[in-house]
Amino acid sequence: MSSHPVEIEKYSDLLREQVLSVWEKSVLATHHFLTREDFIILKNLLYKLDLNLFEIYCLTDRGRVAGFIALSGRKIEMLFLSPEYIGLGLGKRLISFAVGSLNANLIDVNEQNTRALQFYRKAGFEVFERSDKDDLGKSYPLLRMKLKNNKGIIRRLFGGRF
Repeated sequence: MSSHPVEIEKYSDLLREQVLSVWEKSVLATHHFLTREDFIILKNLLYKLDLNLFEIYCLTDRGRVAGFIALSGRKIEMLFLSPEYIGLGLGKRLISFAVGSLNANLIDVNEQNTRALQFYRKAGFEVFERSDKDDLGKSYPLLRMKLKNNKGIIRRLFGGRF
């Protein structure tokens, strides 16, 4: 990451290819539990999806998308960072923004994605339901999570900066 500050900006279709590229690189780097066939199915579904169905905000570094968060209502549907930006506090920044500015309070996470599960727990989310299969009926258990208490949690964990 450069020393230039990373910005959060609203998604536009001009960023579509970069967002899809970030998703692909991030999933390949973090979702080792997916079979190659299931990855291809997910990729094909996402590439056909109208991203404007979601409220999406992108992290940009000198005009390049470093990561993004997508919401439907108050539920975080996607949060992905390009691998070179993982571990730099930018996921925290996106969560802080989503909870603090967009009132996000729900998220689903793959049970096998233990780093993401730990991250969301640290951010104040707790599991309230488990599904043996994902939303496509595949054998990737989902943990449905909700924010325990957002009053002050973002300030306490992340300094309230977004």
